[in-house]
Amino acid sequence: MNVATRTIRLILDLRREGVTDTRVLAAIERVPREMFLPATFVDQAYEDVALPIGYGQTLSQPSVVARMTQALDVPERAKVLEVGTGSGYQTAVLARLSRRVYTIERHQPLLYGAEKRLEALKLRNVTTRCGDGSRGWPTQAPFDRVIVTCAAPFAPEPLAAQLAPGGVMVVPVGRERRDQQVLRIRRTAADDFHVETLWTVRFVPLVAGAAPEEARP
Repeated sequence: MNVATRTIRLILDLRREGVTDTRVLAAIERVPREMFLPATFVDQAYEDVALPIGYGQTLSQPSVVARMTQALDVPERAKVLEVGTGSGYQTAVLARLSRRVYTIERHQPLLYGAEKRLEALKLRNVTTRCGDGSRGWPTQAPFDRVIVTCAAPFAPEPLAAQLAPGGVMVVPVGRERRDQQVLRIRRTAADDFHVETLWTVRFVPLVAGAAPEEARP
């Protein structure tokens, strides 16, 4: 089965999973998932499974990426903060949907690889940073949308505080992997937040602080 056929099958599977936003589906269709995986796992690129990318991190299932992106409801002119760049797959999807993406990754080698992939795809509306994503990016706030691709033990107040009025954050929350929920948090006024619980997930944890020094590959 060639890549085009696998991509079509993936899009049909996502529709069956309840992903109906045509902009999200089109963005996913245009991002070659195999680019964002180690060679060992390329043959599974279009399966609906999470796959390891090194440094204890994973590339989320396509259905999780699609559902979280749909829940984020990204306007075309949005300024988006992503916490947890990983290999850059979710970043690439967001870049297809928004005006500008600011993305933070604590593992320098992962960020370096993501930067190379985004450049190869000519996605130049992305600004990257290596650092502690739990603190967000205060100097670039406020953001219209915030997405967190790792699980916080509780709704992260520093990130919610960086939302613009009317802004939306989608974040997995839960101390144990078996007890994590995706939350959608909407800032309705300067100090007013509306929280919805969406569905159950399993993510690697959001870790505060800088990662140990790591060499680039």
